[in-house]
Amino acid sequence: YLLELLMLRQDVRPGLPMVRRVKEAIQKEEKQKEANEKNRQKSIKEEEKERRDLVLKSALGNENKGFALLQKMGYKSGQALGKSGEGIVEPIPLNIKTGLSGLGHEELKKRKAEEKLENYRQKLRTKKQANEQAAEQFRIRFKNKQEERKMEGDLRKSQRACQQLDMQKDIDVPKETWFWLTSEEEDKEDEEDEEDEYTSSDLSVSEKLHILTAYLREEHFYCIWCGTTYEDSRDLSSNCPGDSAADHD
Repeated sequence: YLLELLMLRQDVRPGLPMVRRVKEAIQKEEKQKEANEKNRQKSIKEEEKERRDLVLKSALGNENKGFALLQKMGYKSGQALGKSGEGIVEPIPLNIKTGLSGLGHEELKKRKAEEKLENYRQKLRTKKQANEQAAEQFRIRFKNKQEERKMEGDLRKSQRACQQLDMQKDIDVPKETWFWLTSEEEDKEDEEDEEDEYTSSDLSVSEKLHILTAYLREEHFYCIWCGTTYEDSRDLSSNCPGDSAADHD
């Protein structure tokens, strides 16, 4: 930039040191800026601001009617307002409105910003609640799945016990086809037999387990959760906690 100024001046006098030429160029530019600043006409807003700043910096004099009334009531310059001197010392600051927006615009902007922030917070709360509900539903499904698997295991255990106890009593055919564990081929034949009163698909795992355990207790005085065959129904009712897994837990 400085080299460009030197080229414009075309000052190439022999023997003139480079530092001196640079210094003269800088001084000339500063003088030009000062001249431009003096010649520039101030805008109305700039003049109003200068007058306002000048008035605000100067203290009120006796010619001010309000200040004169305060002095008559005992007020002294630099003293706090109020009967006991607990009021303010400095005047309330003056906030100058420089924009073109109407009255209340700043309040409207503030209210909109607060509403936007509240909407954002509401979205976060809604998202958090949705995540918590999804997690709770997953826990419930997982728990139900575990319980279902446990019931399926108890059912197979009951079917094995039923088959063994029935055979000990020389019962060759189960009371219901699904009371015993069968091979895949026998399962297919059972599904195709339309004369059955009901098939395994008609009952849920919990219903099958309830029916089969009741049969084992009534027919064989056997409890799968105790793993014990009792002597009779009186012995069963006296020593067995109940007829479900929950009763034995």
